[in-house]
Amino acid sequence: MWSAATSLSERPCGSLIQGTLPVGCAQCTEGAKMVLFVTGLCSFHCFYCPVSDEKMYKDVVFADEKRVESDADVLEEARAIRAKGAGITGGDPLEAVDRTAHYIRLLKREFGSLFHTHLYTMSTDPEKIRTLAAAGLDEIRFHVPPGLWSHPQALGFPVAVRLSKELGMTVGLEVPLIPEREADLVTLIEWAESEGLAFVNLDEMEYSDANFARMKVRGYEVKHELAYGVKGADQVALRLLDRPWKTTVHYCTSGYKDAWQLRTRIKRRAENVARPWDVITEDGTLVKGVIEGDGLDDLLRDLAKRHRVPRKLMGLDAARRRIEIAPWILEEIAPQLGRPSYVVEEYPTADGLEVERVRLP
Repeated sequence: MWSAATSLSERPCGSLIQGTLPVGCAQCTEGAKMVLFVTGLCSFHCFYCPVSDEKMYKDVVFADEKRVESDADVLEEARAIRAKGAGITGGDPLEAVDRTAHYIRLLKREFGSLFHTHLYTMSTDPEKIRTLAAAGLDEIRFHVPPGLWSHPQALGFPVAVRLSKELGMTVGLEVPLIPEREADLVTLIEWAESEGLAFVNLDEMEYSDANFARMKVRGYEVKHELAYGVKGADQVALRLLDRPWKTTVHYCTSGYKDAWQLRTRIKRRAENVARPWDVITEDGTLVKGVIEGDGLDDLLRDLAKRHRVPRKLMGLDAARRRIEIAPWILEEIAPQLGRPSYVVEEYPTADGLEVERVRLP
């Protein structure tokens, strides 16, 4: 399948690597990397950008799925997943460089200097790069536009990567694997080697709700009906990584992001935020009993007094106007309550996305 001389290794969900996995990626594998989306603003309009309409070109901040309104929101989410680091993304984080630097300092101050931060950018602005280094950024990943892959010396990228190295940051590239641009990707990786960069991450180009029309009009197809990745990327990745590169080359599939990285982070969060009445599934979702409607304070007292439900196995969620209760208890007493009762499965994320709801008799 590949040459043994390349030391190519398989990773979960079809991902591949030749070399040493970057620290930021290793923490993602553990589910220990918080995704800090610092702004949707960006000067580029890449057809493959998967960022949702809720965020694209909007100056908003999210920590994982949590909309950020204050520093406390960022720290709360980091604690919820027991984060070891943060991957800072956008948009382009350097469009809001002072905000980005603030968050780096905030996280380092709260969790210590070993809390690892990495960042993606298409900017080569030297002053902004210095601002990031002064804040303590550990790893910078330049997203070279596809139009420059055949001549990456343009737009100041050589100066930017050399400056970043001089300032003590780990420096790499991160770009989408566009299947028909294989030759240009070879040129780009060769340039990365010549500059002594630590790694080149190749992300499987993928469909999203936001980019679907742009991808479709360019003729891309999904590799199979249960995948978001584009047809042909896996084969190109194998050929690229079958070369004896001196720098790390890492192919990260869309399946890995969804089936491994996200699932691992969600399981990590579930273990930290689950209440005594929650049941954690193998996928990291939470199953709970839910009673909705009015008069919840009175019902809570009634559940404790008349139905002998231990207080530690139920609680009032005032924001969502419902009582949460151990599902095994609710299944027993629901017929006696005379009001809509459900067993609900939802993500343990800040948005509490519901997966399934079953009404009880």
